[in-house]
Amino acid sequence: MTRHSRSLLLLASSITSTSSAFCPIPSPSSITRAATLAQITATTQRSMSVLDSFFGKKEFGGSCVMGDEDIMKPKKHGTSEVPVMKNLRWKCDYDTADRICNFNRHYAEYAGYWVTTSFVEEAREEEAAKGEITFYDSNTGKPLFVAPKGRDMEAFLKESASHGWPSFRDEEVVWENVRCLGNGEAVSVDGTHLGHNLPDGKGNRYCINLVSVAGNPVRED
Repeated sequence: MTRHSRSLLLLASSITSTSSAFCPIPSPSSITRAATLAQITATTQRSMSVLDSFFGKKEFGGSCVMGDEDIMKPKKHGTSEVPVMKNLRWKCDYDTADRICNFNRHYAEYAGYWVTTSFVEEAREEEAAKGEITFYDSNTGKPLFVAPKGRDMEAFLKESASHGWPSFRDEEVVWENVRCLGNGEAVSVDGTHLGHNLPDGKGNRYCINLVSVAGNPVRED
């Protein structure tokens, strides 16, 4: 690696660590959500602008469908038109879900949060009955992921546990409703922040917040 390349990587690291360390998500009780969104959006745009000027936007291989930053533009409720559903699956916390889904671009539920919910037990039961589990957008109820595919439930749970968050592969993504942005952020087509694509030796790996995919399916009349 050249000295110039090392300098660029240090710059990228500095930008990312600065925004993460010094711009935590404020509590809704201390600042309005509109102001929160403005702060997060401004920080994200500055970071992405500098990084893109050096590295350009990534294009991920495999089946990954790329999306434009415009998907996450401000809407009626943060980056989405609506708040998260009240009756989230697996006893996921509403306030945590709404902040992560709609007023956030960088942050995640804490590692291992998903195993503190009723997800593992209910997932095993649903997979045993149906052969797979469909994960729905916590805002809109649209299907986003279907797992496990190409592996069994224990392999899905083992990989998710090793990384700290539910982890999906290309074949488990409902690409009609999911996009990956140039910085690796995984989002729904409706503006829900889901997590990030963190590829490994096996290919794309979508590290996803459980609170973002704990919605219920919407009935079609």
